[in-house]
Amino acid sequence: MFKAYLNLTLAMVIVGSSVVAGKIMVDQLPIYFSSAFRFLIASLIIVPILYLREGGFPKLSRRSWLVLGVQSLCGSFLFTVFLLSGLSIISTASAGIITSTTPAFMGIIGWFFFKEHPSGRIIAGIILSMIGVMVLNVAGTSGLSESSFWGYLLVLAAVAAESMFLLFRKWIPETLSPLAATTIISVFGFAWFLPAGIYDLLTVDLTPAGPVAWMAVVYYGVVVTVLAYLFWFAGIVSVPASVASVFTGVMPISAVALSALILGEKLQWFHYAGCLFVLSGIFLISGISSAGFELKFKKKNP
Repeated sequence: MFKAYLNLTLAMVIVGSSVVAGKIMVDQLPIYFSSAFRFLIASLIIVPILYLREGGFPKLSRRSWLVLGVQSLCGSFLFTVFLLSGLSIISTASAGIITSTTPAFMGIIGWFFFKEHPSGRIIAGIILSMIGVMVLNVAGTSGLSESSFWGYLLVLAAVAAESMFLLFRKWIPETLSPLAATTIISVFGFAWFLPAGIYDLLTVDLTPAGPVAWMAVVYYGVVVTVLAYLFWFAGIVSVPASVASVFTGVMPISAVALSALILGEKLQWFHYAGCLFVLSGIFLISGISSAGFELKFKKKNP
């Protein structure tokens, strides 16, 4: 079980770093082109590996292919578009803290889509997480900036999309290796971004982009897409989705720490306050006990 926990932790550390890499990327490159290029890099790396290791794509039902396509739409396309659009408006530290509401969103989505009735502990955790976001929004913008409000809203939409991505794995009945799942998600991601990416390529001048921006795209393709997906899918198959959701709390810690270390962003009091509320919410949602990590949902009686 330790190996699964390590895989999930490494995945979320990398995903947290994507917030910083994304900020560097969107400052100089258009979102759709850079994202299409990112998934092209990932696909060119991982598709040959899949054929060498497993002989090609797995045989899945049409329903499973549909689920994987929608999963990629949520986690690859919508999450990226919403997050990078939000990063063009608000600070990386604020965006990183907002991403820590993922367990709260997973609890809400589980309630509505998977008919799981949350306990009082989980509801309290969701409320604390939302208070943390409100602290960032009100204190961070003095309640006056309409653009910052939309920035926070876009990152929250990214979190909702990512939560759907993390939970969709429950709807695939076939055995799917981490390598195959990562490959399929990457190829679908490239397909989702390709039309708009071509439009960006034909209409946007890319010459001002410096080497750091292109390095961020390569990092996104190789590390964030390939390695993070491999780590996540390797861990998620060994633990319940509810346990895996606890490890999403590593993502904001990584994002906030790296935004300060790499981008030199100064953390304000509302960053610490918002982070405290959100992490308190994660503690309640996770239901950490001496027996280990366990997120308890009370099933509705039929």
